Amino acid sequence: MPAVGADSRGRIEATVFIPTFNGAAYLDRLLTAVETQDFAEKFEILIIDSGSTDDTLGIVSRHPLVRLVTIPQHEFGHGRTRNQAAHLARGTFVAYLSHDAIPLDTHWLERLLEPMRRTPEPGETACVAVFGRQVARHNCFPSLAYEIDGVFAACGPLDRATVVSCSPGAADTLNTQDLFYSDVNSATRRDVLLGAIPYRDMNYSEDLAFARDVLNAGLAKAYEPRAAVEHSNDVTFAEYGKRVFDETRGRRAAASAAGAPLPDISWPGMLARLARDVARTLARIVRDPRYSFGAKLHWMTVNPWYLAKKWVNIRRALGDRDGRRFSLEVERASRAGDEKTGEDLGRRIR
Repeated sequence: MPAVGADSRGRIEATVFIPTFNGAAYLDRLLTAVETQDFAEKFEILIIDSGSTDDTLGIVSRHPLVRLVTIPQHEFGHGRTRNQAAHLARGTFVAYLSHDAIPLDTHWLERLLEPMRRTPEPGETACVAVFGRQVARHNCFPSLAYEIDGVFAACGPLDRATVVSCSPGAADTLNTQDLFYSDVNSATRRDVLLGAIPYRDMNYSEDLAFARDVLNAGLAKAYEPRAAVEHSNDVTFAEYGKRVFDETRGRRAAASAAGAPLPDISWPGMLARLARDVARTLARIVRDPRYSFGAKLHWMTVNPWYLAKKWVNIRRALGDRDGRRFSLEVERASRAGDEKTGEDLGRRIR
């Protein structure tokens, strides 16, 4: 059944929510991919836009089934806005997609919801949150593409869902792979979000904190690799390090809140990790059949600089106590002329 519009009556099984801000580059492809899902029941598409200045709103207007809500930039928050979407949603389930995450096939929504829609066996923990696989875009630089491949390969096999649960309050006993969760491509029961486990109001790693809260509540989350999207962050070389900084600060805040703070990295420790990653990535580029000979030469020269940006900014994020000048979020808010958002982000990053 195709997506339904705002005037549809009756039960809606799922709301696909997409937060947008200057997302014109991929939004038309994304909305077309969602609208054409092979899904047996009614579903709707909801967008909350936080002040786009490109053609995002024009693209949305060309997809009349989309329900659009606009908010000022300073009201956006990764956790806060996802909670707002849950309140606005009409579906039993809320599926979350970043504005640049494009479903790879027409069964994405069905597969993403399946672990939650399946009736649990006697004694089985109820699954209330699912995340899907991400596949890097063809133009993604190698070390990031390999990192994305590695993160999701560690979450479980490609041919079936992997469900994770633990005793109530025991999430800290799980390993990093079991705790991983990404809301770039995910879905949750709406009643859970409106009840005891909403998203926390965090600028980064709100998804990791949410997964930990689900597990500590004695509920289960799942990784469904067959619900895959095309996604890798399109940032410039100058922006990449700042994004790594923001993400690391988010992980640091989440770890500290869980009582397991991340340790600082010394300069020798950072250089050792950088040398290791450069050597491993160069060897992998040489063997990678996806790259032509010319592309291999290009990336063997350029990719080490991306890795240097990565590790310098990880070290900064773990050790720096006033990181506003290294933050991509603060820079973008300031660039957009939103002083309130920039000041608020600056306070949170300090």
